[in-house]
Amino acid sequence: METVSVGSDLVVTRLGYGAMQLTGRGVWGEFPDREAAIAVLRGVVASGITFIDTADAYGPHTNETLIHDALHPYPENLVIATKGGFIRGGPGPGHYGAVGSHEYLRQCAHLSARRLGVERIDLFYLHTPSATDTPFEAQVETLAELRAEGLIRHIGLSNVSATQFQQARSIVEIAAVTAHYNVSGRTGADLLAAAEAAGAVFSPWHPTSVTDPGQNATRFADVLDPICAKYGISLPQLAIAWLLHRSPAMLPIPGTTSLAHLEGNIRAADISLTADEVNTITHLVPEDPKVVQAGR
Repeated sequence: METVSVGSDLVVTRLGYGAMQLTGRGVWGEFPDREAAIAVLRGVVASGITFIDTADAYGPHTNETLIHDALHPYPENLVIATKGGFIRGGPGPGHYGAVGSHEYLRQCAHLSARRLGVERIDLFYLHTPSATDTPFEAQVETLAELRAEGLIRHIGLSNVSATQFQQARSIVEIAAVTAHYNVSGRTGADLLAAAEAAGAVFSPWHPTSVTDPGQNATRFADVLDPICAKYGISLPQLAIAWLLHRSPAMLPIPGTTSLAHLEGNIRAADISLTADEVNTITHLVPEDPKVVQAGR
């Protein structure tokens, strides 16, 4: 599998694994089949994938603990990214909040490291820039402090605008960003361009989504179905393959709770699309700057 560098010293597979689905309903609580979840995580590592994405808000906390219990002690080449700053008031998307205070973000990082069983977190994201208790720049300064202390190896930003990304880069090196970007939704298009220019990794969330409500599904099908038929693949596999062709900075993190589905995602990394096919899919959706979504 091809690789990409996170910062200057961590080389990971260009296809990662997003562990968010290994939680309860509404990303709340424990995954109902613990042994199956452990099998999937071990299958991820056995497949050769070397990048796993999680967050303290997934569960909350249960996802990080599950990764520890399934995989610790970790293979030397495995990179685990986690996030802090979101707070949860209950299951479902309607109960998210954000806290960006100095001590809270420090607590997030220290407790994530404890749950994961590591002395240093390879990649720690500010999960959202939406906290109103502390200026965004001050939140970044807290992460820079934790990096200087050695608790964080690299800093990432989630759901930020391109402007916020540049503001953060004036304070400290930013190794990775994550935002909404896929075949049908390009909210993070301007952030992708900024990440490419800065040499940062771009990790799109909801990477396998193909159509959003209100879009012309027939127009998408007319373009995508023949390409799928040509390669004998599914629409989600095509979505992953397109992302990997779209930019060398791309690090998709599709999630699944199934070993069979995991194998299908991995096969997508071997699909060689033509330049015309990549451009045709790219032009399905205008990549104009949009308001950044603050929700995942």
